[in-house]
Amino acid sequence: MTALHYEMRGRGKDLVLLHGWGLNLGVWDELSRALARRFRVISIDLPGHGRSDWDPRAVTPAAQAWRVHETLAPLSERYSLLGWSLGGQFALDLAAAMPAGIERLALIATTPKFLASAGWRCGMAPAQFTRLSDALSRGHDAAFDDFLALCARGSAPRTAARVQKQLRLAVQRHGAAHPEALANGLERLKECDLRSALPLLRVPALVIAGAADRITRAAAARALAVRLDGARYVEFAGAAHAPFLSHPARFAATLTRFLRG
Repeated sequence: MTALHYEMRGRGKDLVLLHGWGLNLGVWDELSRALARRFRVISIDLPGHGRSDWDPRAVTPAAQAWRVHETLAPLSERYSLLGWSLGGQFALDLAAAMPAGIERLALIATTPKFLASAGWRCGMAPAQFTRLSDALSRGHDAAFDDFLALCARGSAPRTAARVQKQLRLAVQRHGAAHPEALANGLERLKECDLRSALPLLRVPALVIAGAADRITRAAAARALAVRLDGARYVEFAGAAHAPFLSHPARFAATLTRFLRG
């Protein structure tokens, strides 16, 4: 099994960045430049995203988390881990499976359960998810553009336009996701429920949410923080699904304070 594609920059303690569904490590360009003054930043393309291959033999969450681990093993024995959206679920899987290797855990726009259900009202409505999933699975470029717009919707118009542009540039410059990886990611979001694993995590955690997020509601991120023992919760007013892009300076400062303890 080949290693996933990654990029490194900077010097210092290791920080690993995991992007969200349908995107790639290019979304971290601005953040990693800011953090490289204090950390060695390792950005990874998730399986089937960007320049990482898609392995049809490794389709379960555990198998995909193991691919991330195998990529990191030669690079770092201990690191802080930041995951955004779907990357946040990868990060939770890694923190549960390899707790000794992870120093600190930061989660952006992350939920342990994506869909709403009885006892979990802060998830996305199943009907909304089905409409989004059906449109995206048909492979229409317009549908993916609508998804990128949804990532920014709720921010001020100029900010939203800038965030959408950065997300599109990441796909154009670093590569689109493999169709099977996209379908697998949607199925993972549909079925995933990590709530039972959360009390087992003992790593210091930071949960960051955008108050205007239309994909992962802030209420879901708050509920995640409550279930992670001792986690710190920060909510960015005026931010949507990608606060690290809409509020880059504040985000970098908040994350750096957490990582430095």
